[in-house]
Amino acid sequence: MHEDQNTIASVGLVAIGRNEGERLRKCLLSVVEQAGTVVYVDSGSSDGSVEMARALGVEMIGLDMAVPFTAARARNEGFRRLLAVAPKLRYVQFVDGDCEVRPGWLGKAAQFLDERADVAVVSGRCRERFPDHSIYNMLCDIEWDAPVGQAKACGGNAMMRADALKRAGGFRDGLIAGEEPELCVRLRAAGWKIWRLGDEMVLHDAAITRFGQWWKRAVRGGYACAEGRFMHGAPPERYRVKESRRIWAWGLGVPVLAACLSAWLGPWGLALLLAYPAQFVRLALRGTRSRRENWWHALFLVLGKFPEAAGQLKFLYHRLSGKSARLIEYK
Repeated sequence: MHEDQNTIASVGLVAIGRNEGERLRKCLLSVVEQAGTVVYVDSGSSDGSVEMARALGVEMIGLDMAVPFTAARARNEGFRRLLAVAPKLRYVQFVDGDCEVRPGWLGKAAQFLDERADVAVVSGRCRERFPDHSIYNMLCDIEWDAPVGQAKACGGNAMMRADALKRAGGFRDGLIAGEEPELCVRLRAAGWKIWRLGDEMVLHDAAITRFGQWWKRAVRGGYACAEGRFMHGAPPERYRVKESRRIWAWGLGVPVLAACLSAWLGPWGLALLLAYPAQFVRLALRGTRSRRENWWHALFLVLGKFPEAAGQLKFLYHRLSGKSARLIEYK
């Protein structure tokens, strides 16, 4: 589907990736005719991604990999190049290289921002391309099915008002995860709104097929939650405070307390661990999707508190030791 010329002129796009192969080709082909200028930021690919991007005629940046890589840094570099090439563009769509932008999305998102001068960021429905390939892909599809309307944050795929992004100073380069919600905190503090539409925005190819991948992704989520709380946990935002408390309670507090009680009461002290199956059943019965999806989702919500607690502990260790964080990669 071709967008009208006014939309093409007002929208630029930044795609980021590394060794995405065929997924990157689908990503770039889905946007070259929808956006006026497309910038691809590559972070050390060895699979021909750079040559592919150049062959498709998009602007290409190769990051200096001597500097620690983060998605936030890649997005900032892409945005700067986009402004250098098209300084008058109004909106920028960020997209991950494993995603395919749906036909018509850029036009719908740009029109929404045209009509809502108070909104800085708009996102749509992100769907997993292969939800049946693994339980973990299915969990991603459930995770991305967020409520429509005003929101507190967006993910890595979203359209942003270029002026608002410039005034906010862009993403924080040093964040290894959670850079988009952290940016949204600052944008909301400046008076902007974040919005989520029901329209389909991207098809995402998560490609998570192993438990170890899921575990690392959850560790990264816990780390991002802890770092977000460290930066913005004070009133009035109290960002990630409740989430961090739940992680600490379920991921560390209950097991430690059960161990202490067992030292005092013997095996009866371990009865506290029955809180986990009770929580599992409670969450499953509250689910609004199919029975299969509800039970799997509930199971991994409960299990996820352990790797998330490991991520929180990792952040605490880095803060106390003064060590720099390194990207936690799961694929």
